[in-house]
Amino acid sequence: MNLFVFGLGFTARRFVERAAAQFDQVRATVTDPARAGAGLDGVALRGFGPDVDDARIAADLADTDVLLVSAPPGRDGDTVLGRYRDAIVQSRIGWIGYLSTIGVYGDQQGAWIDETTQPNPASGRSHGRIAVENAWLALGAETGKAVQVFRLSGIYGPGRNPIVKLREGKSQRIIKAGQVFNRIHVDDIATTLLASIARPRAGAIYNVTDDEPTPPQVVTEHAADLAGLPLPPEIDFETADLSPMARSFYGENKRVRNRLIRDELGVDLAYPTYREGLAALMADTKA
Repeated sequence: MNLFVFGLGFTARRFVERAAAQFDQVRATVTDPARAGAGLDGVALRGFGPDVDDARIAADLADTDVLLVSAPPGRDGDTVLGRYRDAIVQSRIGWIGYLSTIGVYGDQQGAWIDETTQPNPASGRSHGRIAVENAWLALGAETGKAVQVFRLSGIYGPGRNPIVKLREGKSQRIIKAGQVFNRIHVDDIATTLLASIARPRAGAIYNVTDDEPTPPQVVTEHAADLAGLPLPPEIDFETADLSPMARSFYGENKRVRNRLIRDELGVDLAYPTYREGLAALMADTKA
C-alpha cells in the first residue's frame, strides 16, 4: 500500500512520521525539495507549488492507494484538483483525506457546535475552504472513492506551541471577554487520520479538536507557569497590534465538539486538553 501527500507541512510531516511504517512507499510534495530539512528519511520528495510541478506526480498518483491533501487552496481554488483531478479519478486511490479548518463554521457566538452545524464562513479564506471541501466530496461521490474531510482546530505540537512562543519572546496575552478557542495536538490529528484509513466512510466530515475550548490567555498563563517564564503583559483586543488574519480569528467564537471521531472512529485523544499537551511538550523539552 502506497501513500502520497500533497503538502508536507507541520501536520502532514507528523502524520508521515507516525504512519510511514504502514506503507510500502511514501511520496510527498514540498515547494522546494532542495531546501535543507525539507524531507524525511524514506520519503520521496516531489516539487509542487505555484511555480513548480514535478513531472513524476501523475505517475505517482497512478501508483497510490492513500492520498492525504494538506496543501492549502490557491487563489483560483484547489491547486491539486486543478492539476491532477483526472489523474486521481483514474487512479486506484481508495482513501482520500482533505485537511480543512473549523474556521468554516465562522462565528457561532460561543455556542457549542458539531458536524451537523451549518458552516457560516466569515472570511474569503474560509469561503474558499468550503468550496474546496465540496469539490473533494463531489469527486468522491462521482467516483466512489472514500473522501473524508477533517476540520482541524488550532494546531500545536513540538516546536510550535505556547511554550516556544514564550521562550522566543513572541507571545501575546490578548484579552477579549468571552473569547474561547479549541486546539488539537498534532499527534492526535495523526491518530485520527490513521483511524479513518482503517475505517473509511465516504463523504464523512470530522471535527478534529480537543475537549476543552479555553480563553487564549489562560493557555498562555498555564504555559508560562509550566516553563517558569514571565508572562507577557495583558493587551486589550481592541488596541492589540494584530495582523488581519489574527484579528479575524478573534472575530470567531465557538465551542467545537469532537464526539464523532470518538464514537465512529474510536479515537482516544492522547491530549484531551491543553494541560496534557503542554505537559508532554515540556517533558520533551527537558529531555
